[in-house]
Amino acid sequence: MKSSTLSVGEVAERFGLATHVLRHWESVGLLKPARAGDRRRYDDNDVYRIAIILRAKEAGLSLEGIREMFQKPCEREAILKEHKRELERRIAAAQASLAIVDCALGCEHDDFTQCAHFREAVARADRSGPCHRPTQPSSARISVISAC
Repeated sequence: MKSSTLSVGEVAERFGLATHVLRHWESVGLLKPARAGDRRRYDDNDVYRIAIILRAKEAGLSLEGIREMFQKPCEREAILKEHKRELERRIAAAQASLAIVDCALGCEHDDFTQCAHFREAVARADRSGPCHRPTQPSSARISVISAC
C-alpha cells in the first residue's frame, strides 16, 4: 500500500507555517523531502520530523542545535545538557525579575526605588544573576521580599 504524500502548501497549512519556513529548513539541512519532478513531497516521516522541529524550537533550541542532534545523534546528550543549563539560567533570571516586580507591587513607599526592602531585592537579584546561584530556597527569598 502506497502512503500518501503532501505538498509544501499542504504541510505548511497543517502546521500553520509559511511555505518559505519549510523551504528554509530544507536549505539548512533539517528536512529533505522527496521530489516529484520539481515539487516537494512530504511523507509521514517528514511530517513527524517537522513536528519534532517545532517542539524543539518551542523548547528554545536553535535550528543549528536541532540540526546537530539530527545529524550527529552521538552529540544529542551534550547539546541537550547545554540547552538545559541555558534554560535554567534564563528561568533563574526571570524568577529574580519577578521577585523585584512583586516587591515593587507590594511596596507602600511613594518612591519604591528608595525603599530598603526593594533595594535588598535588587541586590539579591544581582547576586543570583547568570554567574551566581541563589543561596536561599525560593520560599525564603519570597518571604523577605514580601516585607516591602
